Amino acid sequence: MFGRLAAYLDSIRARDPAPHSRAEILLYPGVWALGLHRIAHRLYRRRLFFLARVVNHVARAWTAIDIHPGARIGRNFFIDHGFVVIGETAEIGDDVTIYQCVTLGGTSPDNGVAGKRHPTLADGVIIGSGAQVLGPILVGPRARVGANAVVTRDVPAGAVMVGIPARATMVEGGAAETPSRFVPYGTPCSEMFDPATQKMEIMRCEMESMRKRLDALLAEQGDRPQREAERDRA
Repeated sequence: MFGRLAAYLDSIRARDPAPHSRAEILLYPGVWALGLHRIAHRLYRRRLFFLARVVNHVARAWTAIDIHPGARIGRNFFIDHGFVVIGETAEIGDDVTIYQCVTLGGTSPDNGVAGKRHPTLADGVIIGSGAQVLGPILVGPRARVGANAVVTRDVPAGAVMVGIPARATMVEGGAAETPSRFVPYGTPCSEMFDPATQKMEIMRCEMESMRKRLDALLAEQGDRPQREAERDRA
């Protein structure tokens, strides 16, 4: 048990440069919110709904993070700061990171039947501060949702979503330059990334991506006469 806790704390430290020790991470509200949610979720699965809600209420009052007891959460889930809302039928994979003021919200089905109403986040997803991910949609593996974006449709694996409503950019956010390196907000074009300048950074990354594609097309066009000549000789 201690080994699993240590691995979890180390996974947070890999994504957050602020703490100086594991003990410091134990004071994070996101860590307490997740720990209390594990208890509430076990009670919920045993259909002890009132007790699960009591634990949920205590966690929300203590941490300013509201995770419904029915939500299913994988390993190494990290909420950086607080004021996060996660709905009942939300499903969260492994190694997911959520920043402050995020909502994983639901939709009200027209037929009045309860069911899957909240998002599913696959492994390695990052949700930027203030983002709203709404409805029974799938956010694919390693996808990134930018700050204040509103997502209402499925997100492809590795995509970077920005805007209202959110749209995919040409920035490739699913892979870092170094596999072990954590890339906040999925913006590998810059060593330092400030969410306040996100739009400019995204545009710069798109321009770099377009330039690379143009260079590749020009190189392909330049090789075409040589390939045609070799084909004629053959």
